[in-house]
Amino acid sequence: MEYVWAVLLILGLMLSQVLQIFSMPANWVALALVALWKYIYPESMTWNFVFVFGVAAAAGEALEFGLQAWGAGRYGASVRGNVGGIVGAIAGAIFGAPFFLGLGALVGALGGAWLGCFIAETPGRTRPEAMRAAKGAFVGKALGFTVKTAIGATMVILSIPRVWP
Repeated sequence: MEYVWAVLLILGLMLSQVLQIFSMPANWVALALVALWKYIYPESMTWNFVFVFGVAAAAGEALEFGLQAWGAGRYGASVRGNVGGIVGAIAGAIFGAPFFLGLGALVGALGGAWLGCFIAETPGRTRPEAMRAAKGAFVGKALGFTVKTAIGATMVILSIPRVWP
């Protein structure tokens, strides 16, 4: 029976990463599944392993937002443009989710980062300056998403040998 539970947990870990596409907390779901497995099968791994996953999940979230802000700032966005890009990315992910079988959330987050930064930068800036800042928010969001997804994939890959009996 342990093999059945292990297969189900591994599938759950893999499916949790689909949440990345929707800009949802996929790494936190993976962490919860690993912690549940540790609780049920204490000999499978140490709590330090689970703690490191918690740190990795938090780092993924921080890097996602930090890289978006860094990208926007590198391309000349102000604090207002950065905030607009972050708010736009969240709103874009929410409003884009129903489209393209859910892949619209990713497109919406990237487009929302661009649009939010552009709208926030438009007053007081020329159009080319605002577009350059918005490009930075877009690039930063894409980079942040990529890093967060890579951290999630690493969490899943490192979990499998600890879960398999």
